[in-house]
Amino acid sequence: MFVIGAGSGGVRCARVAAQLGARVGIVERSHWGGTCVNLGCVPKKLMFYAAETGRAIADGPSYGWNVPLPEFDWPHFQKGKDAEITRLDGIYVSMLQKAGVTLFEGEAQLQGAQTIEIGPSALDPTRKPQRIRARHIVLATGSTPTRIDFPGSELCITSDQVFHLQAQPRRLAVIGGGYIGVEFSGAFRGFGSEVAISYRSAHVLRHFDDELRLRLEELMDLAGIHRHPHTLPRSLERMPDGLRLTLDDGTELAADQVIMAVGRHPAIAGLGLEKAGVRTEKGRVLVNSAFETNVPGIYAIGDISDKYNLTPTAIAEGQLLAERLYAPQGRYWDFNQVPRAVFYASPLATVGLSEQEAAVDHDLLIYTSSFTPMRQVMPHRPGKAFMKLVVDEKSDVILGAHMIGPEAADIIQIMAVAVVNGLTKTQLDHTLALHPTTAEEFVTMRTPTRRVAKGTVEALG
Repeated sequence: MFVIGAGSGGVRCARVAAQLGARVGIVERSHWGGTCVNLGCVPKKLMFYAAETGRAIADGPSYGWNVPLPEFDWPHFQKGKDAEITRLDGIYVSMLQKAGVTLFEGEAQLQGAQTIEIGPSALDPTRKPQRIRARHIVLATGSTPTRIDFPGSELCITSDQVFHLQAQPRRLAVIGGGYIGVEFSGAFRGFGSEVAISYRSAHVLRHFDDELRLRLEELMDLAGIHRHPHTLPRSLERMPDGLRLTLDDGTELAADQVIMAVGRHPAIAGLGLEKAGVRTEKGRVLVNSAFETNVPGIYAIGDISDKYNLTPTAIAEGQLLAERLYAPQGRYWDFNQVPRAVFYASPLATVGLSEQEAAVDHDLLIYTSSFTPMRQVMPHRPGKAFMKLVVDEKSDVILGAHMIGPEAADIIQIMAVAVVNGLTKTQLDHTLALHPTTAEEFVTMRTPTRRVAKGTVEALG
């Protein structure tokens, strides 16, 4: 087996295949560990913790800790973040080597159904081209930031550059209301930056529960983030004191940096897919349920197929593919019920169907709870937590669980066990609460807030 791309999915696939006895090689062109470790999940979560620490210090006096709020030191944070990423990169390399995987550095390109050519890369610019043949080739090159074109758009940075900024932008404009835009907005606002966010739809975070999205926007407003829905960028100009972003409604935003966060797309450029005859559609590699492309012996996992675009799903696909090829285990994951989280200042997490999705085929009972988290009571910090259960009225099965508030991601991870395994609301009610916690709300919501049946909504309680 030869794997192109040493991100989360590629590393898992290569390591498991080698442990199962296969002779395996893997090539990476820039970052061992891929986007998640170097330019995504890990550094953005560290940013989240950094901003959260600032809020905790600000709350300190209300709990008797009379400490002044220090100024955020961006270069110091960058140094610590880079050290942690370097450590993690080393762990990925060590895991592969211990499993017996042969490592290559360079740009890989398919030359046919079983042939790869490896050229120079940023990691090794002096490498001479090298050809390798493999029975099984796995494409795991992930995704790359999408850019849209408008006058001055070249002045924008993407998420790839954010983590390497030399100075914290005191004024930040964000284009895009998805995961990346929302998370960066919350982190930099937590650092003290002035933040404005522009997005083309009515609300942030498409594909999330509508009620959850509205709650998030309320928290963004409380934090002083300036939202500009229904807008697109018209132009970006360099000014004597920074940048000026003009939106299509005429709004002008002054900024030190403008982040283009309009999504990501599969990283297939330069892979030589056409030489091997690998079929693509709308910029993604087409695969079947076994991760096979149309070319026998060539497979694709992770973001390159543009299905789930999450680290855990890429890892699961890599594991399943390696086991299927070398030692079938009968392992199973439910890819239809994937928990998701957005690490805004008040994290948002969800699993299962949203209310609007579930209402298409089910009559529903909706349970909700909104309250001020205990940690915010003494500091009088505004903003409520919100929790929601979507339940099928006929079967009592929990179809979806949604939350915004402290520890939302960790709580929804556990709630995913209930949703994925089809537990009922009654079974949840049989569980005693662990008090005082935020999570206990999910087992103490006894009275439904409303009934949604046949397209109509009936308020209850």
